[in-house]
Amino acid sequence: MRFGFSDDQQEIKDTARALLAERSPMAAVRAASEGTGIDPALWAELVELGWPAIAVPEDLGGQGLGLVELAVVCEELGYACAAVPAVQSAAALEVVCAAAAPDVAQVVVDAVGRGVPAAIGTEGVAVAGAEAADWIVLLDAVGGARLVDRAEAAVEPVETIDPGRPAGLVTAHAGSGLPLAEPVVSRGVQRAAIAVAAELVGVAQRALDMTVAYVKEREQFGRPVGSFQAVSHRCANMLLLVEGARSALYYAAWAADAEPERLAEVSALAKATASDAARQVTGDAIQAHGGIGFTWEADVHWLYKRAQTSAVWLGGAGAHRAALAAILRERAAGAV
Repeated sequence: MRFGFSDDQQEIKDTARALLAERSPMAAVRAASEGTGIDPALWAELVELGWPAIAVPEDLGGQGLGLVELAVVCEELGYACAAVPAVQSAAALEVVCAAAAPDVAQVVVDAVGRGVPAAIGTEGVAVAGAEAADWIVLLDAVGGARLVDRAEAAVEPVETIDPGRPAGLVTAHAGSGLPLAEPVVSRGVQRAAIAVAAELVGVAQRALDMTVAYVKEREQFGRPVGSFQAVSHRCANMLLLVEGARSALYYAAWAADAEPERLAEVSALAKATASDAARQVTGDAIQAHGGIGFTWEADVHWLYKRAQTSAVWLGGAGAHRAALAAILRERAAGAV
């Protein structure tokens, strides 16, 4: 059984890593985050390459690839901590393509294809990218959703911990919005959560890589700090968390297309694991960087900020663990 990427998937990963390393170094992330929060040149290039629509069906103008390929791209966007609305647009498109009528989905896909982001989030909570979006998928507290035209909603800017992901509180006008079909909307949201989990895995991997590089170079008492047991054990635990999250992520991404009947289970597992891992790993990265890690000059804190916001986006770890527990209890009851 093959557990690695196919040649095509590996090529997507390598290409995305190289492109983002060149176009989105941490200096560019910092500049965008300290400005509007979006790097317009990078966003335009990613739209032209079709990244937000990589898993959108070809008959709607997407690339027609699977959720594994989308996860690969979202992981690399997280690794770069890219200041672009690509993950949120891809997540919104997953719900729209799953639950909206084809003609409606086409309108949203076309908007993203023109470089206008889409957004997704819970009504009454800050929605990432809402100000710049033409179309917003608004989730409610009971599992429903509606697609709202930005012109039919008021969006109040909200300052969050992550300036590289501008957010807004969305209040849709009375009677506005197109209800999205149940129960398929939940499947779209579950696929979207896997995309966000992929971003979190990328964030955690970058924090680990930066930390290992730092503790190899930083010396104390004439020795690299990475040679001290407490530091090496911290890094080993960070690696454990990252690899565990990655395994859960790519199993979920594979199962979403190959075994869709398990989507609810694997999505909850992936998002819970990735949310916990990214928050822990980025926090440990700041600790391992010592005093410099707590300063604005340290790049690692941008990863910490992204981990905090994405960890709660489309449900935090606790909510997804509760959902997974409910699924397992139901399965156990049915087996008795």
